[in-house]
Amino acid sequence: MNNELFNELVVSVKEGSTILQGEKEASRTFHLDRLDIKRIREGYKLTQAQFAAMLGISVRTLSNWEQGRRVPEGPAMVLLRVADKHPEAVLDAVRK
Repeated sequence: MNNELFNELVVSVKEGSTILQGEKEASRTFHLDRLDIKRIREGYKLTQAQFAAMLGISVRTLSNWEQGRRVPEGPAMVLLRVADKHPEAVLDAVRK
């Protein structure tokens, strides 16, 4: 890596640190609407046990999401968004 790229990386890491410490506002943020996970599951016409098995999660996790006690994060949130917007893609991926 050349010095110019390295210096840009160092500046970027320092800026990220000041944002995480609350000393500076992020230049942009992303806010995703909350998903209606029960509606998504019902769209597939699956029980909680069936939908949880399809997603590879526990029924308890799914139940907590549906009842608002927990919120899916990271890859789980992305998977649920795909399941909502592109059900055929998800079904195609999980079919044997």
